Amino acid sequence: MYAVIETGGKQYQVREGDEIFIEKLPVEADEAVNFDKVILVGKDDGIVVGKPFVEGASVDAVVVKNGKNKKINIFTYKSKIGSSYHRQGHRQPYTKVRIEKVKA
Repeated sequence: MYAVIETGGKQYQVREGDEIFIEKLPVEADEAVNFDKVILVGKDDGIVVGKPFVEGASVDAVVVKNGKNKKINIFTYKSKIGSSYHRQGHRQPYTKVRIEKVKA
């Protein structure tokens, strides 16, 4: 059984036992998280699609850790101008969660 959940403005397809990286949640490590915005549930006898969410469906997860991704470097410049450049870096924060149970 699998489910499609929505969190952080993105959608993720998850199964029990999966570990996924999602947008940062205000939760500490080893705490339980419940995702109730379930868009789709796939079972052995077919799929159930919500309008917009599936009634009574939820996904239980445990936070593994919080962290930051690798640094990406942003470099912009304007050609033919000697001193017009800009360098910037960014590290996106994330939360790694382990899916425990898909309830439908």
